[in-house]
Amino acid sequence: MLTSQPRDEAFLSSPAFTKALANDDGRAAKAHLAAGRPIYYGDERHPGKIIKEFPDGRRQLITISRTRQETFIREL
Repeated sequence: MLTSQPRDEAFLSSPAFTKALANDDGRAAKAHLAAGRPIYYGDERHPGKIIKEFPDGRRQLITISRTRQETFIREL
């Protein structure tokens, strides 16, 4: 189910999300990787892009459209 863009933006700018990021110990990301699922994160060296990291350690630079379509840019 797709959520609305304004709702996503409201959550990402909320104090609760900011607090969660400040206190993140990486446990959830490690659990996703251990379960065989990729994780997604940003890096200031790649503005406007997203890094997709796979459980085997491979990393890709991607973009994600408003319709949540992933576009591969290159391997990192």
